[in-house]
Amino acid sequence: MDEAEDTRRILTRLVSDTGDSFERLFDLPYNVTPEKLALLVNHLLENEEPAPFLFFVNGKEITDCLDKVMVQDDIGTENVLEIIYQQQAVFKVRAVTRCTSSMPGHAEAVISIGFSPNGQYLASGSGDTTVRFWDIYTQTPFMVCEGHKNWVLCISWAPNSKMLASACKNGVILLWNPETGKQIGKPLAGHKQWVTSLAWEPLHLDPRGRRLASGSKDGDIRIWDTALGNVERVLTSHTQSVTCVRWGGSGLIYSSSQDRTIKVWRPDGVLCRTLEGHGHWVNSLALSTDYVLRTGAVDPTAVHRGKGQDVNESDIKELALKRYLAVCRLGEERLVSASDDHTLMMWLPEKEKKPIERLTGHQQLVNDVRFSPDTRILASASFDKSIKLWDGKSGKFITTLRGHVQAVFMLAWSADSRLLVSASADSTLKVWNVKQKKLELDLPGHADEVYAVDWSPDGLRVASGGKDKILKMWQN
Repeated sequence: MDEAEDTRRILTRLVSDTGDSFERLFDLPYNVTPEKLALLVNHLLENEEPAPFLFFVNGKEITDCLDKVMVQDDIGTENVLEIIYQQQAVFKVRAVTRCTSSMPGHAEAVISIGFSPNGQYLASGSGDTTVRFWDIYTQTPFMVCEGHKNWVLCISWAPNSKMLASACKNGVILLWNPETGKQIGKPLAGHKQWVTSLAWEPLHLDPRGRRLASGSKDGDIRIWDTALGNVERVLTSHTQSVTCVRWGGSGLIYSSSQDRTIKVWRPDGVLCRTLEGHGHWVNSLALSTDYVLRTGAVDPTAVHRGKGQDVNESDIKELALKRYLAVCRLGEERLVSASDDHTLMMWLPEKEKKPIERLTGHQQLVNDVRFSPDTRILASASFDKSIKLWDGKSGKFITTLRGHVQAVFMLAWSADSRLLVSASADSTLKVWNVKQKKLELDLPGHADEVYAVDWSPDGLRVASGGKDKILKMWQN
């Protein structure tokens, strides 16, 4: 490039990914770099501590300099180029690289695993009918919780981390205290067949964390008052097994079913609408707000950065609401469904019955779907051995991640949205670098299929379990 070309300049408008723009236009050189743009944006936003940003022109990231991604068509009618800026997570989660412990204890397959929202506890449910709590610091068994009479199929943490719900093949739900391992209250019994999914009411709607929704093979969704130990409501409309339940940030409850529909409910039992379009069973649901609803009032990444958060009980609702609304600024709550028909569908379930996008490309059933914590990317896992990444807002296809040699069962994101871990029937976990769209690390170690994986909300640990009955902890 000669010097004459190097002096070319263009009028630009800087717009955030939430649609906010600065009033003035900027006269920038064609060879401006992302580093220079970041300096400018941090200055304009008056950030005391500079934040990292990504910059895009028409969906193309500026990685080197502006003129490398710009074509004439990008320039608007007023000869103004629009540059979108996107703030990145300030802290960075390091990829887990090694298994730091293999913890035996379960006598049958580990079916579900979950870190508590505050990252302090780890629980697992197994085919041996027990729930176990594990000490994440000494990486040893902490408590064995006996009470179920059949396989424990799913577990779910209350968003205040004070209680764990577990549900079994007999249709019974039990509540546990993670500090003592003791059962809380009486069993929640009522489902006529096994429970497939559990979802707690978000903390900003009820800071006490009392209400729990459960979906069952009997086709019903039940809403429980866990403090009184009784059922508040039974939501009936599905004609086959309920496969997944999510409790959204606006208070609506979403349920998917083998009857091929997704239903949108108010907690008082009113069916708002039925979302139709899938040609086969709907297996899984994800909300763009899942991470912030899971973690409630506590930003686990603040703990990661050494800024521990002591939250007063009185402030819980306000803090949880603040975090939820901050995510909603990135776009209203979106729902994605994954199906046996090999497709996913993206919905705006609070107001529309028609999907905004149908996501096609998988060759076999789609087993799991997860939004990144920053809501910008959606990841799907399939029996076709692949993982696909999609734009979290539009549903547009981004890339396919290949490497597993058998079905991919489950996914978990790192808290900074830069890494993704997958669990597969091929007995491995794999860590993927999302930005570079490639395999970061292969984590062999399990002796058989890996059914469950979770990345702690603070980003420090990954836990996995499966057919070999061993719970493994992975760290950097």
